[in-house]
Amino acid sequence: MKVLSRNRILQGILLASAVLLATSAFASNKASFELQHPTQVGGKELPPGTYTVQWQGSGDQVQMNILQRNKEVASIPGHVVTMEAASPYDSALVNVNQDGSRSLSQIRFRGKKFALAVNDSSGSSGASSGASR
Repeated sequence: MKVLSRNRILQGILLASAVLLATSAFASNKASFELQHPTQVGGKELPPGTYTVQWQGSGDQVQMNILQRNKEVASIPGHVVTMEAASPYDSALVNVNQDGSRSLSQIRFRGKKFALAVNDSSGSSGASSGASR
């Protein structure tokens, strides 16, 4: 009878561990960043403020959903970029375009050695500046 109880306990621990792992993996696909200036994201101009990015995908291709106050304000394709060193803070890298407008280029995460880069279909180019939180 003790063996049966131990097996049940072990199954319960394994199930709880699997649920916890799945929950933490989902939670890691969400982070906050801040825009300091009006910035083009997915064809929309977002005002300065704090945003949340959620992403999903397989391999290095991801779909990023940008939210403000739990409401989706933009959805853009992107890809995962590996960095040599972990970012010291959350930041949004923004391109300053030739016409003076700004467009989101990359989102970096404090303590992580990866970033999310926006797949740029507009062909815009310009200087890049970081806005950090």
